[in-house]
Amino acid sequence: MKLKDKSIKISCDGGAATGKSTGARLISKKYRLKFLSSGLLYRYASYEILKNNPKNKITFLKKKFRKIDLNKINNKNLHTPLISEYSAKIAKISNVRNILKRVQIDFAKRNKNCCIEGRDISTKIIPNSDIKFFFKCNLNIAAYRRYKELRKKKIKISLKHVKKSLRIRNISDIKRKNSPLLKHRDSIEIDTGKLDKHAMVAKMSNYVERVIKNKYGNRTRNKK
Repeated sequence: MKLKDKSIKISCDGGAATGKSTGARLISKKYRLKFLSSGLLYRYASYEILKNNPKNKITFLKKKFRKIDLNKINNKNLHTPLISEYSAKIAKISNVRNILKRVQIDFAKRNKNCCIEGRDISTKIIPNSDIKFFFKCNLNIAAYRRYKELRKKKIKISLKHVKKSLRIRNISDIKRKNSPLLKHRDSIEIDTGKLDKHAMVAKMSNYVERVIKNKYGNRTRNKK
């Protein structure tokens, strides 16, 4: 799909391990969109704080994210249980959210064709996105998927612990005062517990094609 001289912005929200990162990455690859994971931003912030233990965390993060190399973040292993737990903690801090919010909004402004995934993308980061997806997944299925991912990375952890962590994280995200996890009224629900990757991308693509057609007519065609 070539979107030259056109603009398509997609927001993907959902709870922990619902498949939103996978869906967002795959749809970005298919339509050649610039991709950003807000979750990785929070994980990287957690990684740097845990590593450096700064006296003033806010000042430290402001400097770190002033000129951030997003490729550097993608190449780090940030999916450890410790980083996951700490990310949930700093996600509640308004000053931290403001720092990372600016990074995400700037990314959306710089890239006319982009996809951002997280928990408040449709409601806070790019509420004017052309397409809004909201991912959901049965907790048992989500926990097993995350458990397999961690085991592949040689991280020793029990399925029971993974399930408990996901439940706590989702409750924390939904109940936090600052930018809680909410389903935007215009969001399209994607239940990944009932779809494999191919079916998920196919469903998402149907909506993307529809929006492109409504916005630009038949001038933009999918070239495989």
